[in-house]
Amino acid sequence: METGSMRTSLASRAADVAIITVLLLLGFVVVYPFINLLALSFNDGSDAARGGIYFFPRKVSYAAYGMLFENKKLLDGLGWSVLRVVVGTCTCLFMTGLLSYIISIRTFSGRKFMRILFFITMYFSGGIIPTYLLMNNLHLTNSFQVYWIPGLINAYFMLLMASYISDLPEALFESARMDGASELRIYWRIVIPVAMPVFAAVSIYAAVGHWNSWFDVILYNFNGKFDTLQVYLRRLLLEVEATQQIRDQQLLMHKFQGLSPMTLRAATTIVVTVPILCVYPFLQKYFIGGITLGSVKG
Repeated sequence: METGSMRTSLASRAADVAIITVLLLLGFVVVYPFINLLALSFNDGSDAARGGIYFFPRKVSYAAYGMLFENKKLLDGLGWSVLRVVVGTCTCLFMTGLLSYIISIRTFSGRKFMRILFFITMYFSGGIIPTYLLMNNLHLTNSFQVYWIPGLINAYFMLLMASYISDLPEALFESARMDGASELRIYWRIVIPVAMPVFAAVSIYAAVGHWNSWFDVILYNFNGKFDTLQVYLRRLLLEVEATQQIRDQQLLMHKFQGLSPMTLRAATTIVVTVPILCVYPFLQKYFIGGITLGSVKG
């Protein structure tokens, strides 16, 4: 018995060591690219071209960040990006959540039809040109509204939230209706507080989507008045790459000694990634719980 118990204990410890080792390796694979980008962003551009930079900068230089933060347009772009994330995420959560609640009402006869209708839109769309013509006819181009009005309803988010809301006890809604509460009041006072985990989980998806968006900014806000941070950094990177390709770059090299497209690209990635990474830890528990619980019923 003792020999069998020892073997079981050794096998359990070996399994624990193997699991921990695999998790550490996976964690390293996830974290290393960010560490490498951080080291590149603080390295001298001409020295970075030699390669061999992994965890720490070989020749420290702040030229890449100096070029990024020298222009006040960076703060303007950051402001529009933050405003877009806040407004776009909040409006998307409210409207998509309201639609999710509507199609989750068991007494609503058209809920299956609405599910199918929105499900089809996940796979078929009108295309870029019809969408642009629609935005133009609605007078949304060259305005801030084009950032959040087209994203008020998201079919994928709707399916996630509807699956979660459908699992809530029907007695909650029936008792509220018996007390004379309207459906909108039920949604605001009962559904949102109770379904907060799935709302928080979906908010991460929506916020990251708005934060990373840049193509619609170029397409619909071509006057540059509402340029977000991502578009500003993209244009700056393209300008530096174009400048590096011409022979006469003495002014650039004199003003930003040690700058290169490689280090600027790394610094740009860090600047864009860090803000959204700071938000994720606060919603991580909702992200895991909300998605798993909301997907049980399917």
